[in-house]
Amino acid sequence: MKKFLHNIMAVFMAAVVLMTTMSFTMDVHYCGETLVDFSFTQQVETCGMEKMQSTSSCENPSLSEKSCCSDKQVVKEGQDDLKISFDQLNLEQQIFVASFTYAYISLFEGTESKQVPFVDYSPPFFKRDVQVLHQTFLI
Repeated sequence: MKKFLHNIMAVFMAAVVLMTTMSFTMDVHYCGETLVDFSFTQQVETCGMEKMQSTSSCENPSLSEKSCCSDKQVVKEGQDDLKISFDQLNLEQQIFVASFTYAYISLFEGTESKQVPFVDYSPPFFKRDVQVLHQTFLI
């Protein structure tokens, strides 16, 4: 179970790194306020309203209808540099890193003394075995 959980977390973290570094573009076509089509890979299909509208009339060439359709392009830029620079740390961060390193390294240092403080004392004498008497056993 623990190995399975580790594998799931590894895949999840790899997906997070991939999604934050990847760039993509999404093309969107709106007709009025309604979303008609969107695409990640190619140009979007239009609703056909552009073909139906006439650009100008013969009587009044300066008068033209405004299209109700609009195309938008959403661009998401990814990260290029994943290395975080630790060159410029302020004083508080330097103190934290130094104290954390010292505390972490001191966790693995063993004690040099093999002194047992209760070696001179004898264990207590049992008149009877209490666990057997009360029938209480740790399993």
